[in-house]
Amino acid sequence: MNVDFMDALEQLEKEKGIKKDVLIEAIEAALISGYKRNFNSAANVRVDVNKQTGTVKVYARKQVVEEPDDTRLEISLDAAEEIDPGIQIGDIVEIEVTPKDFGRIAAQTAKQVVTQRIREAERGLIYTEFIDREDDIVTGLVQRQDGRNYYVDLGKIEAVLPFTEVIPGEKFKHNDRVKTYITKVEKTTKGPQVMISRTHPGLLKRLFELEVPEIYDGVVEIKSVSREAGQRSKIAVHTKNPDVDPVGACVGPRGTRVQTIVTELKGEKIDIVRWSDDLAEFVANALSPAKVVSVHVAADEKVAHVVVPDYQLSLAIGKEGQNARLAAKLTGCKIDIKSESQLGGSANQSDVHAEGQPAELSDADLEGAEQ
Repeated sequence: MNVDFMDALEQLEKEKGIKKDVLIEAIEAALISGYKRNFNSAANVRVDVNKQTGTVKVYARKQVVEEPDDTRLEISLDAAEEIDPGIQIGDIVEIEVTPKDFGRIAAQTAKQVVTQRIREAERGLIYTEFIDREDDIVTGLVQRQDGRNYYVDLGKIEAVLPFTEVIPGEKFKHNDRVKTYITKVEKTTKGPQVMISRTHPGLLKRLFELEVPEIYDGVVEIKSVSREAGQRSKIAVHTKNPDVDPVGACVGPRGTRVQTIVTELKGEKIDIVRWSDDLAEFVANALSPAKVVSVHVAADEKVAHVVVPDYQLSLAIGKEGQNARLAAKLTGCKIDIKSESQLGGSANQSDVHAEGQPAELSDADLEGAEQ
């Protein structure tokens, strides 16, 4: 190693944020292992790298004793006094044992250490960047696929999109551009791993934030989301501004805003409903597009008994109970639906009981809907 190598370490500190002293300490530790491996030495040694010139020296560290049993680890008092006249029994004396061709080993080892530390630092920077983007939307290019996953290039890293997180019926080809939602970022032995999804309710929330300025600005708030990817979703919105229609803002002029999101989600139907702190009113809204006659919420506010007109029963229930199921997830309570003609009679096959919890979204603005 030489002065130019030391200068390169200083440049790395500026560009990569890897401190020069940390690199030198790592190089010294690696050189100790290299020395023992290449020169079959069992001695205690210390490697010193000059921070200015890059010169490398190896010192054997021996304990001063009366009569040494192992000359690789111990030295007699007489011999130690020739090196340092003030030495005493029990002290440690250092003797330079730098091999003649150690410079070649040092240079090779230093290169390996620096390369490894650069790789670790870059992985750390990537992890730091993407852990801050967890629960956010990203756009990438599909690069390849195997038996279980698509791999999507996000620029600095290749994210994993499992087939189970793809909208049913969706197929991707090489270099297809795709919007996804980051569900998890974790450290692995091979570096950071980013998991993404196309089915997570958070993707729907983020898409509305992108398309609706009122949501992005905080004028309109998304309270909860329920979703069955590729089929149907419900989103509850609210505003404290009496001059703003939260549903209309999300729909957009002539439906342009919501239609953009529907297209992105491959035709997934989206019901936008008005949130209310009155659970009965919220349940009625959540069953949209069905019309509701009445809603009675039990005292513990865990069950809502809903009455709908006879001709609206199938619409309120939805195909295979989907509308009622999504409404239950959206509101966070069990929903019991009956038609007007069933009132006073026993329950029959037309009754529907749906229950669920609101979709789990990490943002604090959704906490109220989960209570």
